[in-house]
Amino acid sequence: MIPEPEDKLDAPPASVGVASGPEDAMLDWRQIDWRQAEQNVRRLRQRIFTASKAGDLSRVRRLQKLMLRSRSNTLLSVRRVTERNAGRLTAGVDGEVALTDEAKTELVSRVHDPADVFKAMPVRRVFIPKPGGKQRPLGIPVILDRVHQARVVNALEPEWEARFEPKSYGFRPGRGCHDAIAAIFQVAKQNPRRLWVLDADLAGAFDRIGHDHLILMLGSFPARGMIRQWLKAGVVENGRLSRTEEGTPQGGVASPLLLNIALHGMETAAGARYGADQRAMKGSPVLIRYADDFVVHCHSRQEAIEVKARLAAWLAPRGLAFNEGKTQVVSLGEGYDFLGFNVRRYRRKLLIKPSQAAVRRIRERLRSELRSLRGSNAPAVLRRLNPIIRGWAAYYRTQVSAETFGKLDYYLWRLTWKWARASHPNKPAHWVFARYFGKFNKARQDRWVFGDRQTGGYLHRFAWTNIVRHQIVRHRASPDDPALADYWAWRRHKALLPINPRAFRLHQEQDGRCAICRATLIPAEDRPQTPHQWETWLATTRKTIDIVWDPGTPDKAGPPRLIHLHCQPTRHATRTRLSRMHGNGHVRF
Repeated sequence: MIPEPEDKLDAPPASVGVASGPEDAMLDWRQIDWRQAEQNVRRLRQRIFTASKAGDLSRVRRLQKLMLRSRSNTLLSVRRVTERNAGRLTAGVDGEVALTDEAKTELVSRVHDPADVFKAMPVRRVFIPKPGGKQRPLGIPVILDRVHQARVVNALEPEWEARFEPKSYGFRPGRGCHDAIAAIFQVAKQNPRRLWVLDADLAGAFDRIGHDHLILMLGSFPARGMIRQWLKAGVVENGRLSRTEEGTPQGGVASPLLLNIALHGMETAAGARYGADQRAMKGSPVLIRYADDFVVHCHSRQEAIEVKARLAAWLAPRGLAFNEGKTQVVSLGEGYDFLGFNVRRYRRKLLIKPSQAAVRRIRERLRSELRSLRGSNAPAVLRRLNPIIRGWAAYYRTQVSAETFGKLDYYLWRLTWKWARASHPNKPAHWVFARYFGKFNKARQDRWVFGDRQTGGYLHRFAWTNIVRHQIVRHRASPDDPALADYWAWRRHKALLPINPRAFRLHQEQDGRCAICRATLIPAEDRPQTPHQWETWLATTRKTIDIVWDPGTPDKAGPPRLIHLHCQPTRHATRTRLSRMHGNGHVRF
């Protein structure tokens, strides 16, 4: 494949379509060669990464300008915002969403309209609940700004991926919560002398990032003017516009990357040093960060206090400060909670388990869900609870969770028995048992599995999710590094996906690509990290991925293929939803 010259736009092949000009009417959203578009953007990202790693800033800026003008980048950004992002159905202050192919095509044209002078719109303020009864503010940009932000991220992220510190795991491609927990296990197990921990949390990091410092960190980035407009665009809440003098809206596509840029250098400020073997040097503290939550493993309590003082001074120019109510210095013998896990040393043995707070939240969630389902039928219970159970278990399956899973299963059995008895108060216990419990899971001999006699669907159990250790990402590795292409292909192949065996086999046979458009079925940025994201992913995957029986055979029932739901097969194809692969109408991930 011939690389694009740096002084020209990346003109895509005819199958990619034209993104601007009089030929816009010819753009067929369904006929775009998404694999070619992905290759164009991936190649540009790799070139930006390589130039940044080599310290060639002038070349980085030229390539970033090319990325910002790239039609392939625009096409993928529109697709990400309108088809893949969880908030694709949520409108900004203009009330606009793009759900049809025509609307998406028009959005591409608006992005590349030379007569359109860019002006950022204010974000719409919404609130989502947090543990403890509090609410987290989110800022929802208009859809055009979301597309522009996705384009800017593809230009800016590779530059910083070449510079980010090794123990930063939040909101980065190819990294996540499980990598941060695995890093903690490595540090605490390999060097038992680091027995004191600074367990820190920043107060409202997204809402308090200093704009001037952030713009200064961006340097001569070509789209820094657009980023400044987004930062200063204001917030609309209850119909009133308020100015924004600090912070970046939590909910914007570019906000996680901007937070990571603002916090870059924290490991150095804490005094972390690494040797040639990529391990922390003797006597050095180790800082492990996921977004604005981080821990610092130290050799003594005094060292932890000194690290906290240094970091407080380092955070001040950035407009940030510690949340003193959630920041503490503890010993590993006392333990601490991080990303929903509890890290603690028991008699010289380090164990990482689901935290008590996380277990309490899932118990409360299951109890409230079943209480709200009083009067509903068994299929409604299965639809509501199965994604919650599988999502929570999928997140916690990488650590010491078997005992917790067993206790939650017993608690869930009590809840479902209580629900069944309350649904039929005038029926005896043996009648309730015969109606709702039995050996629904043929692979197991448990006759107390809750299910539905008519469909054969049943309630998943926490303990049915096997404990599988997570393979931590390599030190400083990035998917944008062309030298590590084989390594990232291996990680994608080994990635744990909570889908049934047949879908998983097809996913591997097709190299994780849609059989029709050849684009990635589940992009890395769409893979879940938190328990809630796992739950959402499990609840919506059957709405985004289908199985199609290949119609290319005489009986029109050839081998099955995995495709995107929006990649409609030929009208003669026989389509079988992923949720019906087992014939019972329920997802079997």
